[in-house]
Amino acid sequence: MSDRVEIPERLTRTALRWCGEEVARPWLAGLPDAVAEYARRWRLTVERAIIPGGALSLTFLVKRADGTPATLKLGLIDRYTAHEASALALWDGVGAVRLLDADAAHGALLLERLQPDVSLRSLAEDRAMLEAAEVVRKLWVTPPADCAIEPVADRAEHWGESIPRRYADLAGPCPRALVEEAVALCRELAASQPEVVVLHTDFHHGNVLAAERAKWLAIDPRPMLGERAFDLGALVRDRMATVVAEPRPQALVRRRVNWLANALDLDAERVRGWALVQALALGLWCMSVEDPAGEDLLSVAEWLS
Repeated sequence: MSDRVEIPERLTRTALRWCGEEVARPWLAGLPDAVAEYARRWRLTVERAIIPGGALSLTFLVKRADGTPATLKLGLIDRYTAHEASALALWDGVGAVRLLDADAAHGALLLERLQPDVSLRSLAEDRAMLEAAEVVRKLWVTPPADCAIEPVADRAEHWGESIPRRYADLAGPCPRALVEEAVALCRELAASQPEVVVLHTDFHHGNVLAAERAKWLAIDPRPMLGERAFDLGALVRDRMATVVAEPRPQALVRRRVNWLANALDLDAERVRGWALVQALALGLWCMSVEDPAGEDLLSVAEWLS
C-alpha cells in the first residue's frame, strides 16, 4: 500500500505553509503508512484518492468488508480540527456526513461516501445559498453538558489578543480603526451570545456535498460551541474570487449578511460583526504565512465595517 500512495502537491504546499516544517513533514511522511494501517484495521479496500482533496487532509474512496462504499479521511490535527469526530457523532448523520468509525486522536475518520465532485459550488449562488441555509440549520443542536468542543468565547478572546499583535507584526496592512472595531466586537459579541449550539464554523458551499440518503450533507467541520450567527461568516465571504471581481463587492457581502440573517431568523448586526471578525483574523493570519488569500480577506473585513 505505502508505495502506491502519492501525496498531492497542493497538500504538501499547504501543510508546509500553514503548519511549518516541524509539524508538516512528519505528518506528510507518515501518510502512506497510515493509509495501510487503517485499511487493515477497518478492513477496507482502497479504491483511489480524492484529488485535490482537503487543505490539510488526504481522503480516499474505499469499500468496507461487506462491500459498502465509504470514505477514509486522514487529517492533520490542530485546535480547529481536534473535535471533528465529536461534532459528527453529535449530528449522527442529520445535516452532515455520517461517521462510521474514528481514531480521533490520530485524525483518522471512516465516513459514509458522498459525491465528492458535486458540491453546492455546482449551483448558481442564489440557489446554493437557499440549500445551504436548509442544511446549516440542522446542525445547530444543543451540546451535551460535558462537551469538550471549544467555546466561541475562548476563540474570541484569542482573537482579541492575536489580531492587534499580527497587525503590528505585519506593519499595519489595513486601517487601524478596523482592528479596533474587531477587538471591540470580539469582546461585546462573545459576552452577549443569546444561545449555545454546536457550530460547523467552516460552512461554505464547497463543504456541502450531494448525497444519496439526503440531498446535501455538510463535511469537514471545525466545530465550536456558540451562537448561530457566528456560523455564517464562511458563507458571507464564500466564492471570494467572484466577490472581489464584482463592481460593487461591498454591496454584495452586505446583501449576503442581510439575506442569511432573514432566512435564518438571526440578528443581521451580529452576523455582520462575527463575519468581520473572522475575515480580519483569517486575513491577518494568511498574510503572516504568506498565503495569497490574505489581502482579499482583509478587503472583505473592510467591506463589512
